Amino acid sequence: MSDVEILIGAERFTGRLELAAAPRACALFVARLPYAAQLIHARWSGEACWIATGDPVSDLGQDRTTAMPRPGQLLYYGGGAGEPEVLVPYGVTRFACNAGAIAGSHFMTIEDGLERLAQVGREVLRGGVQPIRFARL
Repeated sequence: MSDVEILIGAERFTGRLELAAAPRACALFVARLPYAAQLIHARWSGEACWIATGDPVSDLGQDRTTAMPRPGQLLYYGGGAGEPEVLVPYGVTRFACNAGAIAGSHFMTIEDGLERLAQVGREVLRGGVQPIRFARL
């Protein structure tokens, strides 16, 4: 069951919150909704885009983390080695910053529209920043 609507430019996706695997990241993110930002390509991390959240989070508790998310597995990173951000992988991704590999909490999975996500990612790579908006369904 999808919990969140995600609009990137003119494209609509829906996402499922990963409440069992990332309760702290989910709570932090849901508290921001509705949330609008700019989606930027994440060249350090491969085929992924990112959103700078600007607010460091020192403790994500028992959230399960990964540095190698699959397409559509959004990560919440609280900062430390890199900037606080949300990573939106659309292809082969190894989450990293200029200090090296980092891991984030897999807090949401795109359920509807995943087949269009790679095209959107390539558009961000070629054309630059796209607006992104998240809202509860």
